[in-house]
Amino acid sequence: MSDKMKVAVMTGIGGMELTERDIPKPQRDEVLVKLEYVGICGSDLHYYEQGAIGDYVVEPPFVLGHEPGGIVVEVGEDVSDLKPGDKVALEPGKTCGHCEFCKTGRYNLCPEVIFFATPPVDGVFQEYVVYQADFCFKLPENVSTLEGALIEPLAVGFHAALQGEAQIGQTAVVMGAGCIGLVSLMALKAMGLSKVYVVDIMQKRLEKALELGATGVINAKEDEVVEKLQELTAGVGCDLAIETAGTEITTRQAIQITKKGANIVLVGYSKSGEMTLPMSLVLDKELTFKTVFRYRHIYPMAIEAVAEGKIDLKGIVTDVFKLDDVQKAMDYSVQNKADIVKAVIKIAE
Repeated sequence: MSDKMKVAVMTGIGGMELTERDIPKPQRDEVLVKLEYVGICGSDLHYYEQGAIGDYVVEPPFVLGHEPGGIVVEVGEDVSDLKPGDKVALEPGKTCGHCEFCKTGRYNLCPEVIFFATPPVDGVFQEYVVYQADFCFKLPENVSTLEGALIEPLAVGFHAALQGEAQIGQTAVVMGAGCIGLVSLMALKAMGLSKVYVVDIMQKRLEKALELGATGVINAKEDEVVEKLQELTAGVGCDLAIETAGTEITTRQAIQITKKGANIVLVGYSKSGEMTLPMSLVLDKELTFKTVFRYRHIYPMAIEAVAEGKIDLKGIVTDVFKLDDVQKAMDYSVQNKADIVKAVIKIAE
C-alpha cells in the first residue's frame, strides 16, 4: 500500500481539486478505514455554493463529505471488536463523553462535538480515514459499504420518527421528498406505519417516494395540499407530520393538516432561520413540536433495519460519481437538484 492517498479539497466557492496527503496511522483506540463510498449531502452542496452555513465558514483548502462507508485495513492495539476486512459505517461526530449531554445520553447535543465536514474539521472525500473505533459500526455480510455510507442520512430519518413518537396505526405525512424526506418515509414504514403520505413540488422525487412505499403523494404545484390531505384522510387529518423542506409554507401546511394533539417534527432548516406561524391554531389543537439535530443511538437500529430488508437504502441513490470526477459531481449536483435524489462519490475503483 502506498503511503499517499487522494484527497478532494474545496479550493473556494465552486472549486474542487484533487491533491495527495499522507495516509494517517491509527492510534491505540482507532482504526484505519479504506473508504469505498461517501454520500453527497445538502450541507456539502451548501458549503460548495455559499462557502458557509451560519457561523461555520469554510477556509480552503477544505475537505467535504460526512457520509462514509468503507473497509477496515488496520486497527490500533486497544481495538478488539473490529479487524481488518470488516465493513463499517462511520458515525461522523465524535463527542467529548463527559459533558451534561453526553452523560445523559443526548450526545448529539454535545457542544464539543467534532463532526466531519463541519468547519474547521475536514470531511472524508478521500481514500482513507483514521477514526475512533467506538464510532465505527460493523456492517453485516448482506449490507454493502454503499448502504453503509447511507446509514448517516437514514439515522436522521429514524431520529425524526422517534422524536415524533411514531407508532403502528398512525397516519403520517412527510413534507419534502428530498433525501431526508425519503429516509424519514422509510423509517416510518420500517416502524410499522402503513399510511404515510409525502408532499413535494418535484414530480421525480414523488415518484421515488411511491417506489419506496409511500401510501400516496401530493404535488404541491398541482394540488392544494391541505385540501388533498383532508380528502386522503377522510377529513380526519394526520397523527404525525415530519417537516423536512425547511420552508414556512410547508410548516404552516403541517400545522393545518395534523389532528388535534398531534406531533410535528421539524427537520429542515429554514433559509432565513425565521418563520411566522399560525400559533393560535397550534394552541387550539394542542400540537407538540419536536426538532431534530442529527441523531443519537441510531446506527445499530438503522443497520439492522437495512440488514433485515425493511429498508431499501440503495433505492434512493440516483447518481454515482468517481472521486476523480469530484468537480463534475458537485457541479452536476448543484445544477440538477430537481433530478437528483441522492448522489454518492465512489472512492474505491
